[in-house]
Amino acid sequence: MSFLEGLLWLSLNIYHEARSEPQIGQLAVAHVTLNRANQGNRTVEEVVTAPKQFSWTFLQKSYLPTEPEAFAASVQSAMKAMTSQDFTKGATYYHRHDVQPKWAKSKTYVATYGDHLFYRN
Repeated sequence: MSFLEGLLWLSLNIYHEARSEPQIGQLAVAHVTLNRANQGNRTVEEVVTAPKQFSWTFLQKSYLPTEPEAFAASVQSAMKAMTSQDFTKGATYYHRHDVQPKWAKSKTYVATYGDHLFYRN
């Protein structure tokens, strides 16, 4: 996968998962995606489109962003994440603060960024 393809998929994931978050929250979501890719030796596209991993990929009819300014901010966050150190301590999972997924009990809590709680194995 080319750098630009990775940038596009990472930007789409940030946009659909965290566009209303402050940049720190967007970066954390991006690093989770990148950590999963690195851990599994997969492309960003493979991570993002894996079955039942990110709800927007199976709940929405279109991946096309409808908020141009938010998508531009997502691209900026994706570029920053792809060119900076991971500050999430290797996080590979996250969820919104208002949900309680069963899987969270089996993970190690790392931190909260914006409206999401982050975890690692």
